[in-house]
Amino acid sequence: MRMKKKRLLKLALVQLEVGDEEKSARLKRAETLLEEAVGADLVVLPELWNVGYSAFDRYAEDAEPIDGATVSLLRAKAAKLKALVMMGSFLEKSPEGLHNTSVLIDERGELAAIYRKIHLFGYKSRERSLLVPGKDAVAAATARGAFGLSTCFDLRFPELYRRLLDAGAEMFLVASAWPLSRLEHWRVLTRARAIENQCFLAAANCAGANRGSRAGGHSVILDPWGRVLAEAGEKEEVLRAEIDMGEVARTRAEFPAIASRVLK
Repeated sequence: MRMKKKRLLKLALVQLEVGDEEKSARLKRAETLLEEAVGADLVVLPELWNVGYSAFDRYAEDAEPIDGATVSLLRAKAAKLKALVMMGSFLEKSPEGLHNTSVLIDERGELAAIYRKIHLFGYKSRERSLLVPGKDAVAAATARGAFGLSTCFDLRFPELYRRLLDAGAEMFLVASAWPLSRLEHWRVLTRARAIENQCFLAAANCAGANRGSRAGGHSVILDPWGRVLAEAGEKEEVLRAEIDMGEVARTRAEFPAIASRVLK
């Protein structure tokens, strides 16, 4: 039997420390960390890193349109790195209101996919009262593979990931500001979403403390068996791994759990 050619992908997850500094300082630090990701084919950033998830008093003032400063900066970086960049999420200002929006940018700096967070968090959080939820599951087919986008609290809703699976996703990209206090939930849920859908999962989490809420760090890259390929600590770092996207098809052929689905 002829061996299929490997579909190698070099991943870099930027675990950015998000404190109470000015937005401009975070943008500069993100630029520096992105330079450390040179050579990666895909770079993933965390949730609301440019503002700080818990800085609810800054949401309206720091929100930007889709063609604003943050997206423009990341588009230029993607083109310079010649890499796909999932820029984490930012506060998008639109005619409908404010959204927690993730953008996947291709190697030319063009927008490949836009996802607006569907499940807004309400527990000791003002996100649900300040933002407008998205409505659509978003998966993007690229030359590097098919990627499903999601954000933080979404991890608790497996039905979203089934939709992404049915849309062809081979890897889930998760932008997050998951708290340290629920780190064990993070570990269980990221592995569950990878295992039950036989997909790779790359989850970039924030580090540091924003408005007194400490993020959990521990950004993680998982294979379709739910095995940890790389995991960060609790401080700022760039996490790397090289994977073979062809492992998704091989895993599903070896252990055909997806093919055994009855309810859809």
